[in-house]
Amino acid sequence: MANFDDIRPFNADEIPAATQRMADSEVIPAIAQYFGVPAEAFRERIRSIKNLKEFQLGLLKEVIETLLEKTTTSFDWSGLENISEKKPYLFVSNHRDIVLDAMFLQYILNEAGQNTCQITFGSNLMCHPFVIDFGKVNKMFRTERGGTPKEFYNSMLHMSEYMRHVITEENESVWIAQRNGRTKDGNDATDPAIIKMFGMSRRDDKVVSLAELNIVPVAVSYEWESCDKLKTLELYLTRKNGHYEKKQGEDLNSILTGIMQPKGHVHFHTCPVVSEADLKALNDCPSGEFYKRVAELMDSRINPHFYLNPNNYIAHDLRSGTTTYADHYTAEQKEAFVKYMDWMNEYPDMDRKELEKIFLGIYANPVNNR
Repeated sequence: MANFDDIRPFNADEIPAATQRMADSEVIPAIAQYFGVPAEAFRERIRSIKNLKEFQLGLLKEVIETLLEKTTTSFDWSGLENISEKKPYLFVSNHRDIVLDAMFLQYILNEAGQNTCQITFGSNLMCHPFVIDFGKVNKMFRTERGGTPKEFYNSMLHMSEYMRHVITEENESVWIAQRNGRTKDGNDATDPAIIKMFGMSRRDDKVVSLAELNIVPVAVSYEWESCDKLKTLELYLTRKNGHYEKKQGEDLNSILTGIMQPKGHVHFHTCPVVSEADLKALNDCPSGEFYKRVAELMDSRINPHFYLNPNNYIAHDLRSGTTTYADHYTAEQKEAFVKYMDWMNEYPDMDRKELEKIFLGIYANPVNNR
C-alpha cells in the first residue's frame, strides 16, 4: 500500500486523529444546526469515533438516515440479486450528485449486509480540511484533475493500478462515476476513456483485464435533480460565453446544495455484472472500438433502469409542447413543476426561454434515453 500513500483513504491508525480534527472544525456549528443537535454534543459524538466501523455504521448511518428523512419522500433500491457479498466489484454509476451518489450506495450495501466500497474523490473537491478528513475517513481516495498531458496520463495509470489492487488484492469494492464530473444536462453516457483507464493497469489481455474487475453498472435516479438550478445556470453561461469559470468556493457550495436540497423519490438499481462472456463478444473489435462498445453496453444497462418520475414526463411534454406522457402525471403535479420554474425570475438579465430549454432538458432527456 505504500505506493499509493498519495491517493489512498486513511488507514485504521490514522482515523482517530482525523476525527479529532473534524470535531474541532469551524464548520461543526452549521452542520449541527442543520441536523438539529447542539454543536458541542455533535463535536463530542465525532471525537468518540476511533475506527471505520464506528464512523460508517454509527455516525454516518445516523446522518444519512436523518438526511433521507429531511430531504426525500422515499428511498429504495433494486437489483441486489445481481451481486454477491462474496465478491468485490467495480461499481460504475451515472453521476448526479457530487457526494450522495456514492454515499447512498454505501448505505445500501451496508443495509444489505455487504461491505461498503471505496470511493473516487476528485482533487478539485478537496476544497476544505473538513471535507478532506471526512472523505478519507469514509474510504474515499484521491483522483487527480488537470495537469499536463503526461501528468494526467500518469495519474490515470496510478489510479487504475490502485483500483485493481483494491479489488483483486484487498478484496474490496470500488465506486466510480461513468464520466469525469456530474451529468449536467440529464444525458447519462459512459465515457469510453473511463473504461480504457480501467484496463491501463493490465494490458496483456483486454478482456481478462476488465473481467477480473467485476464491473457493475448502477443506475441512480433523483426525482428532483441535484443542483438543478446551479447546473442550469452553468450550462447557460457556458453556451453564452463559450466557457465557464468556477468561482472560489463553488465546489463546496455544490456539495452542500446537493446534500440539503429536497430530492423527492430516490432510487438505485444495481445492474448485472459485465461478464467475461459479454467482453469476449466484443474482443474482435479494434482497441478503441472495444472500449466504445463496452461503454455502450454499460449505457444499455444503466439507462433502462433510470427510474422515471412524473417530473421527467412533465418536462418532456413541456419541452415538446405535447401531452404524449400526460398519463404519467396529474394536473396538480404539472402545476407544481411549472411553479417551481419561477426560480428563473431571479435572473431577469438572462434569456428566460433559453433557461427553460436547458432546465427542461435536465429532466426530459432521461425519457429520450430510456
